Order: sequence, then C-alpha cells, then structure tokens
Amino acid sequence: MTEQERLALQEKFIRIYKENIFRKGADKLLEYLCSEESDFFTAPASTRYHGAYAGGLLEHSLNVYACLKDYLSRPRVQSMYGMQYSEESIAIAALLHDICKMNFYTVDYRNAKNAQGQWEKVPYYKIDDRFPYGHGEKSVYMIQFFMHLRKEEAFAIRWHMGFSGPEDANTVGRALEQYPLAFALCTADMEASYFMEGEAAMAKKTAEGGAQSLE
Repeated sequence: MTEQERLALQEKFIRIYKENIFRKGADKLLEYLCSEESDFFTAPASTRYHGAYAGGLLEHSLNVYACLKDYLSRPRVQSMYGMQYSEESIAIAALLHDICKMNFYTVDYRNAKNAQGQWEKVPYYKIDDRFPYGHGEKSVYMIQFFMHLRKEEAFAIRWHMGFSGPEDANTVGRALEQYPLAFALCTADMEASYFMEGEAAMAKKTAEGGAQSLE
C-alpha cells in the first residue's frame, strides 16, 4: 500500500465516521484516533496473516464495514432474523471493532537472505501488548473511555472473533445467538480477513503489482 493509498483510506474512514456516528464523545474518540498518541491509521491488522502492513488495520476496518453493510442489507437477513440496525450502530461496530490493535504492534528487524542470497536486515511486525486486556473486550473498554456503547454494539464488538477466539464454545454460541449483530459482525470480519485480505487475495494483489510493504 502506498502512502497515497493509505491517506485516501484514512480520508474515507473519517468521512464515514463523521457521516454516521453522532453519539456524545464520538468526536473526542475520532480526535484521539487522529492524534500522535495513536497509530490506528498506520498500524497493521496482524503480524503475518491478514493486513500485515502499514495501514492494514485501517483497510481491514473499512473492509469489515463494507461486508457488514452488505450482509445486513439482505432481505432474508432482515425479514427472517430481524437484523435491522441503525447506520450509527453499524459504523461503530465495524469501524471500531479492532481498535484494540492500536498501539499494539511495533517494528523490529531480523536477518534474512535477499534474492541474491545475501543476508540483510528486514523489518517485521511483532506484538508489544502494553495493555493486556484481551481482544474484543479490550476494544469495548477503550471505546467506552470516550462514548457509551449500546448493549448490542458492545456484545458485537466483544464477540466479533466468534469461535476463532480462546473462549468456551458454548459461551460464544450463546452470545452469537442472543446478539445477532455479533453474529453479523463476526461473519463480516471473517469475510474481510479470509476473502479480501487472506493469502489468496494477497497473492492476487502481488501478481497485479500491488505487493505490500512495511515501508
């Protein structure tokens, strides 16, 4: 991702946020995300799986938003399961579900052989968790420093990892059943992670000349 592409995504994120989230304190949260204290717009989404490059977290958040919007727009989902949520709730859940990954990764260097077989130092991301409060629950905790979350939003963000997390499967199942937005967000998160940002998607980007870099 080029810096120009990242800045365009940042502008898109801010626009969607301002157009949909009006809750008390939302402006302060956005101000914090844009401040020098936050690396939200430049952080990766992971160390090696999906979005492992500068701006990966930003791109992932927008991808999840697009996937969640699409899923919740389906007539069957609305009529059979009653999944009808405000644009504000959708934006909050999707754009902020992984806010816990802000200030979570650092760049380090390791030795690796280049194409010529020579050793050189290459950058890579590693986890530096200075606030070990979990994952989804950490995002909920951080958001509520600034603004109130409705119960459905909080549970959706808390359980967006679904059965991929370390929690008891029965507990996860009950949460997804009781709070349909959690199921929808989990579905959107998986779609974005595996189909839009996974290995196959990245291989296609690389083949098209869009290889990602830490630089």
